[in-house]
Amino acid sequence: MRQTETAKKMKIVIITGLSGSGKSTAIAAFEDAGYYCVDNMPIALLPKFLELPLESVSEIRGLAFVMDLREKHFMSAYPSVFESLRQKNCHFEVLFLDADDRILLQRYSQTRRQHPLAQDRKSLTDSIRAERNELKSLREIADRIIDTSHYNVHKLKALIRDIAEKGGNAAPMRIHILSFGFKYGIPQDADLMVDVRFLPNPYFVPELKSQNGKSREIKEYIFSRDESCTFLKKYLELIDYLIPLYEKEGKAYLTLAIGCTGGMHRSVAVAEAIAEHLQGQNKRVEISHRDIEQG
Repeated sequence: MRQTETAKKMKIVIITGLSGSGKSTAIAAFEDAGYYCVDNMPIALLPKFLELPLESVSEIRGLAFVMDLREKHFMSAYPSVFESLRQKNCHFEVLFLDADDRILLQRYSQTRRQHPLAQDRKSLTDSIRAERNELKSLREIADRIIDTSHYNVHKLKALIRDIAEKGGNAAPMRIHILSFGFKYGIPQDADLMVDVRFLPNPYFVPELKSQNGKSREIKEYIFSRDESCTFLKKYLELIDYLIPLYEKEGKAYLTLAIGCTGGMHRSVAVAEAIAEHLQGQNKRVEISHRDIEQG
């Protein structure tokens, strides 16, 4: 079978991954970006579909197909189909969406949908684990992996739109720096968490108690100590080492949590210093201070 020249030139994305990881949101974002989209595309029909002439092809940015375990023979058939397309110089990208088991359980409990593998298993947890195991080989060959655990629908859609509109270049990883107070609970969405309660505490200095870690006085008080400067230097070195590794893995969103007792002084000052360091490297940085108003 002969592939059309249109299919060869057009950007083609295969969207796959775990059920509940956001594939419906992803394909909606591709459609919004001007792609021709097909959900639950049978793998055997993909080569035939790419031979079909498309109307108004000049208005189509690319093609996007969702393929997953809803099709019984998908995993057994995809290797030969993908290889056949590559031999015909048809270039495509496999986008794999993933999420933590805990997040998937939470999403299913909210939507009350049935997992596609639920029929043969006693629990939703068993179904999720079985699907993850079945998709392992596909995840390993994916061109891009996105962990959607800490994305809401709007953030995920914005990320996918970035990917779709930039043509093949991955959107830079977003880094969220979060300060918090341990007395108000540990943030559940942290990827890396550090406890800075060993630093000198401005809370016990009467003239500083009412200020927060964004003020010049608090920053000077904390970072006038050798141990504070040494800690910050070593922690920034660790972050600089880890971030490229997370980016290489395909992680799209990284949350760095900095905690002190009340979340008003030390954690805020350290979070601000980390944000300034990463912004100086042109990283995509967001910063929030969860408990700064609690004091």
